Amino acid sequence: MGVTKEQVESTLKSKLNPSHLEVVDTSGGCGASFAIEIVSEQFEGKRLLERHRLVNAALEEEMKEIHALSIKKSVTPAQWKQQLESQQSTSAA
Repeated sequence: MGVTKEQVESTLKSKLNPSHLEVVDTSGGCGASFAIEIVSEQFEGKRLLERHRLVNAALEEEMKEIHALSIKKSVTPAQWKQQLESQQSTSAA
């Protein structure tokens, strides 16, 4: 059996201490493909590529069994708050 959603969540929580984390197993349950949305203070001052490298490095062991990792969002808490406020004002209009 491959990596579980819970393993990915546990590893990212312990290594990147996210304030928001959403992990979706997009492989149909075999653990080969995941989509991730993560908000972490550790992304402050880092470019998108650097943020993705942090996520990949945190999942170094899991990546040996994961075939596809889609990082949908990797933002700072301030960027996350801004995105949520933007969505709320758009839906309220």
